[in-house]
Amino acid sequence: MTPVALIETSLLMGLFVVAGGAYGILYAFGRLHSRPNLVLGGRICCALAFGCAVAITVLTPLDVAWKLLIFVSALVYVVIPPVTWRHLEREHIQEEPKQ
Repeated sequence: MTPVALIETSLLMGLFVVAGGAYGILYAFGRLHSRPNLVLGGRICCALAFGCAVAITVLTPLDVAWKLLIFVSALVYVVIPPVTWRHLEREHIQEEPKQ
């Protein structure tokens, strides 16, 4: 891997992680405060993270195993916030006292 390829790959991977984190944060705050615009912003960040994963998979000189790990991680990024939110909602509904 050339030094330039290393920097490009590192930047793409950093953007991938930041966009994935922004997706989770914006999605959670959007759902918590009933702000659809924040949820939409989170989904845009999710698309950006997925785009970075595709770019890493197609454009970088990483080994196939690493590319597969990044791509599968992107697929998992998509489902984590909604699944976690549904789990939290169920937990809190079960904890509410019966009147």
